[in-house]
Amino acid sequence: MTTRAQQKERTRQALMNAALQQLGPDRNFASLSLREVAREAGIAPTSFYRHFNDLEELGLALVDEAGITLRRLMRQARKRVAKKGGLVETSIDTFFEYLNSNANLFRLLLREKSGVSLRFRTAIKAETDHFITELTADLGRFGENGGAPLRDPKAVADALVVLVFNCGSEGLDADAAERKQLKLKLSTQLRMVLRGGLVQEKKPAPPR
Repeated sequence: MTTRAQQKERTRQALMNAALQQLGPDRNFASLSLREVAREAGIAPTSFYRHFNDLEELGLALVDEAGITLRRLMRQARKRVAKKGGLVETSIDTFFEYLNSNANLFRLLLREKSGVSLRFRTAIKAETDHFITELTADLGRFGENGGAPLRDPKAVADALVVLVFNCGSEGLDADAAERKQLKLKLSTQLRMVLRGGLVQEKKPAPPR
C-alpha cells in the first residue's frame, strides 16, 4: 500500500472512530452531524466526502467492522474452548471482553437493527445471519466430535444469539456486580437452550 493510500485509510478510520466516540447511552447515530464527526477526526468537513458519500455510508462501514469484530470474537472463543474447555463460560467471558472494548459499536448494532434506515437494518441482519451461520457450523461440529448432538443446530444458534444480544444490551451500562449476575443468568439460559436442543434418544418400551 502506498503512503498516500495508507494516509487515506488512516483518515477513513479516524472518521469511523470519531463517530463511535460520540455515541453513548444517551446519543444514537442519527443525532450525529457530519461537521462534528469531521471536527473530531481533525479534518475539514469538505474532506469528509473523499472517504464517504454521507454519514449513513460511514455507519454502514461501522456495521461491517462490527461483523468482522464479532467473527474475530468467535475465533477467539473457539481457540479458548479448545485449550481450556468450558464452552458456555468461555464464550460468555469472551463476549463480555468484547463488550468492554466495543461498547459503542455494540450500541450501534442494537439500535440500528430496528431503526428507520432500511440500509442499516439490512446490513445488520446480514451480519447477524453470518454470525448465526458460523455458530450453527460450530454446534454441528461439536456434535460430530463426540459432544451431545443437537436436533436443529440452526434453531439453537438463533436462540443463543438472541439471548447473548439481549444480555449485552443489559450489560452495556451495568457495573461489575450487575455484570456478574448477568453472566450467571446468561450461563443458565444458554445451558437450558442447549439442553433443550439435544437429540432425545427413544427409550425402549417397557415389557408387557
